[in-house]
Amino acid sequence: MITKTELDVLVKKYENPDFINSDPVQFIHHRGAGENRDNACLCLSDSEIKDIEIAGFIAALFAFGSRKVFIKKLNTLFDTMEGRPMDFILNGDFNLLSGFDYRFAKPDDVIAILNVLRKLYSSSEGLRELFEYGYKLDNTILSSITAVTDYFYANNPDIKPGFAFMLAQPRKGGAMKRLNMYLRWMVRKPPVDLALWKFIKPSELLIPLDIHVGNVSRKMGLLSRNANDFKSVLALTEKLREFDPDDPVKYDFAMFGAGVEGLYKE
Repeated sequence: MITKTELDVLVKKYENPDFINSDPVQFIHHRGAGENRDNACLCLSDSEIKDIEIAGFIAALFAFGSRKVFIKKLNTLFDTMEGRPMDFILNGDFNLLSGFDYRFAKPDDVIAILNVLRKLYSSSEGLRELFEYGYKLDNTILSSITAVTDYFYANNPDIKPGFAFMLAQPRKGGAMKRLNMYLRWMVRKPPVDLALWKFIKPSELLIPLDIHVGNVSRKMGLLSRNANDFKSVLALTEKLREFDPDDPVKYDFAMFGAGVEGLYKE
């Protein structure tokens, strides 16, 4: 099994600002968020923080398939929003996206998600408040994500396959990779993540598990289960807590780095 020292070397190498440029996390680094990465939240207004929350949420939902392709798609989407996600959510013309799709996500799916976001931000403080509400139900990441997906399903009367794919329901036992990744962006410290949300501790985060991370972690001897499901998320996160109980999800960077360097070929 890989050692803590070996993992920490990979984290140190990849958890730096250079990582941002080729990763979907780039979409939360705007409007001053990247100018003072050690204290990003101190130099942002409430509206800028909400821009980041919305941009990050949307970017996370589209983070599947070819990284090069979905980043290009996200650039197109945020260009349509003219760099002001919250204003577009509240006041924009969603018909501008009638031709926008990406793999499983069809225009109707994208517009449905934006419509729910419009209702959420028109009636509350938005995503932070919703994630926090769910978290406080039983102080777990699972309850936080469940509250979010429940809200989106309850406020979309026409659930189509693309919508269900982007916002998979936790009750079905999936890994919830994209929303766990989003929470990493919002909760962990800079320079890559932003630490904008304080109601969850980094120690409580769960590893964003996909096929790549699952395969690499098995090659490293960190995960024995074959399925990339929620049970594997819990098992892998618990193993990583043995290396760093305060910040186990930092090893997401090590998994990425190992893949890039071909150290643990899948």
